[in-house]
Amino acid sequence: MPEILGSFEQAVLVSILNLRDAAYGRAILRDVESRLNRKVVAGAVYATLDRLEAKGLTSSRLGPGTPERGGRPRRFYALQAKGVVALNQARRTTERIWSGVRWPLRTRG
Repeated sequence: MPEILGSFEQAVLVSILNLRDAAYGRAILRDVESRLNRKVVAGAVYATLDRLEAKGLTSSRLGPGTPERGGRPRRFYALQAKGVVALNQARRTTERIWSGVRWPLRTRG
């Protein structure tokens, strides 16, 4: 059965896809905020990243430490094949949901 993704999970996965080799926590947070056009709590992004990795949709690796981070490494994220499949399925599902609906929506009355 395909993985069912919530909209926030989709935003995080698309951010990883968009950022490519620069997909680390804070960069993902900024990209998600930009996509959703709202402030996002960092903890929500990190919890989602942990959940997506546990589901096998992403993987992560530690990069080298940097002087501006006091030698602490950054964790970089990448989509796995299962994550790509889940994103494709989510997009198809959204398109089916909206199929036949005229946009933008109008109120009656």
